[in-house]
Amino acid sequence: MSTGAVERAWCVVVPHHVSGARVARHRLAAELAEAVSPAALADLVAVLAELVGNAVRHADPLPGGVVRVAWRLRPTPEGAQVQLRVTDGGAAGTPRIRPADAAAADGRGLHIVSGLASRWGVERDGLGQSVWADFDPVPDRPGLVAAS
Repeated sequence: MSTGAVERAWCVVVPHHVSGARVARHRLAAELAEAVSPAALADLVAVLAELVGNAVRHADPLPGGVVRVAWRLRPTPEGAQVQLRVTDGGAAGTPRIRPADAAAADGRGLHIVSGLASRWGVERDGLGQSVWADFDPVPDRPGLVAAS
């Protein structure tokens, strides 16, 4: 880890619309391109797209018809840890992994999140719900690197 590395966080508000995932992916990629490896960035972008897509498909928007997207970069001696967080207005059910039918057109999003992230979860508060995913550095695989 570089001695000048500091924790950084970003928050963007995107439309509660399929275009919101594109906006979020591009912002994340632009902000973290220099802080993480290309392989790690691809994983982060894929998971963020799934989380925003799920918020748009399955949940209500926040006031103003939006979804809040945030990420945090934490330098550690092993590399950088990243947390993604997508907050929406909530849904009737809690996001959960469901069995994926090979013939189904959807239903694999949280399988992707679970497979790529170190861990993920859901938090509810008075505003709505946040689905988060943490990515820890993986020393034996090209992945997250410390920000400078």
